[in-house]
Amino acid sequence: MNYSRYSRFPAVAIQNRQWPSKQIEKAPIWCSVDLRDGNQALEIPMNLSQKLKFFQFLVDIGFKTIEIGFPAASDTEFDFCRYLIDNHLIPKDVAIQVPTQSREHIISRTMEALRGAPRAVVHLYNSTSILQRDVVFNFDQKQCIDLAVSGAKMIKDLIAADHSDTEWIMEYSAESFSGTESDFAVEICDAVLDVWQPTEAKKAIINLPNTVEMASPNVYADQVEYYCTHTKWRAQTIVSIHPHNDRGTAVAASEMGVLAGADRVEGTLFGNGERTGNADILTIGMNLFMHGIDPVLDFSDINQIIEVYEECTNLKVPPRHPWAGKLVFTAFSGSHQDAIKKGMTKMKGHPEHWEVPYLPIDPKDVGRSYDPIIRINSQSGKGGVAFILEANFGIILPKSFQRDFGAICTKVSDVRQSELLPSEIFKLFDDTYVNVVSPFTLKSYREESLDDNHVTVQASLLKDSELIQISGEGNGLLDAFCHGLSKVIGDALTITTYHEHAMQSGSDSAAITYVEIQRLGDGKYLGAGISSSVTKSSLRAVVSAVNRMIADMANN
Repeated sequence: MNYSRYSRFPAVAIQNRQWPSKQIEKAPIWCSVDLRDGNQALEIPMNLSQKLKFFQFLVDIGFKTIEIGFPAASDTEFDFCRYLIDNHLIPKDVAIQVPTQSREHIISRTMEALRGAPRAVVHLYNSTSILQRDVVFNFDQKQCIDLAVSGAKMIKDLIAADHSDTEWIMEYSAESFSGTESDFAVEICDAVLDVWQPTEAKKAIINLPNTVEMASPNVYADQVEYYCTHTKWRAQTIVSIHPHNDRGTAVAASEMGVLAGADRVEGTLFGNGERTGNADILTIGMNLFMHGIDPVLDFSDINQIIEVYEECTNLKVPPRHPWAGKLVFTAFSGSHQDAIKKGMTKMKGHPEHWEVPYLPIDPKDVGRSYDPIIRINSQSGKGGVAFILEANFGIILPKSFQRDFGAICTKVSDVRQSELLPSEIFKLFDDTYVNVVSPFTLKSYREESLDDNHVTVQASLLKDSELIQISGEGNGLLDAFCHGLSKVIGDALTITTYHEHAMQSGSDSAAITYVEIQRLGDGKYLGAGISSSVTKSSLRAVVSAVNRMIADMANN
């Protein structure tokens, strides 16, 4: 790769920069440009019904400024603007915004499209960067300023002559601001504001687009701070930013731009836009949310947002898209799963404050369920398997079962080269440990107490279809049962681990018992039993463990 053809972007001459030590305290003013930048970046632009649905959805989410298109560019765009206005589809607290170049016929057509809207932002722009001035327009700085000022005057005069009820808001973009000399950017924006004469009560918007992302986000922040600290109109303006994503850092540039003094962010849902896209407002908003800051926009049903977005744009949200992708709240890694499981358990003690490893927010806050948080494949571990069984089936595995069964699931997934679904995990657990009935099957039992510390048990078992009787004595039912089985199989058995719990709430709940048995001096084996009776589930667990022991001895 011939990297020598390219040059490093020069640093901004800014002294004592302030933005690195600041924190974002509140959400910026949002402006959606989905219907302009987003729409013009689509292979097949939205039709009228799609644009109407998307506009209404943006309103429902909470956007108060929506750039709806370029009405002077085509009859389709003009008609859409008029359709919204003439059919009274724009809430009174929502401003529609449209861009216009600094040309008389384009400005006139733009004002005609907007007339009668409750609130309208007339967005004047012209390119100001060195490259655009030299290559595209063959302009010097004075000619560039003259073009911007002439457009500003035309807009001001047309607004003054308008007698509709429209509340007019003026916006100027020094397009390609990121490639413009910082002092010249201030000069041309101030020249426009000199014409418009905004006040603190009726502010104008100055937009500083990162039209092509030419440097790291800190450089863009320096450019924004330079403008904010050098313009003479700062108190009378809303400073807006419009980052693009050529270097993949539009979200970071937006956040740093706000730290640097920007009041407003123009962007799109999921970052759809020209080339590599615009700033992703959903990501920026959710980044605020995770820090306890109200994003003002309603992202509580992320699945519906994805559905509308994909329907209207014919684009797909990637599975790893921040906050929204179908896999962003899912862990496959064993260590991650174990940490999430422990975090979710600890959350029960402080539900008012979310704090779970690897989950920066509660998935339920964006309309997702806990079901897909942990999914099992060959990379997973014991904690993930335990979480799946507990969350879906009420099975709380003891640590010995977690270690043993986690390894089994990993092996099965590795052989299959696929994920194990919760139902498959449950079946695998059931087949491996629960009520294993070969060669022994418990048919019946009877317990008698000898004294407070000793009992006897008589039990009937099927052994390879033959009914046999066993009897044993011990310091409890299970000890006596193991004593009786030991005499049949010829190995002394002891129980080293015992756990039991109800699998459901209510009087009809089933009990599950987990046991670990040990042969004299060699080997430990796990078994589980399920029954409406805790006693029966315990005996079934012992039988399961013994059957697994016999199978293991036969295979070895």
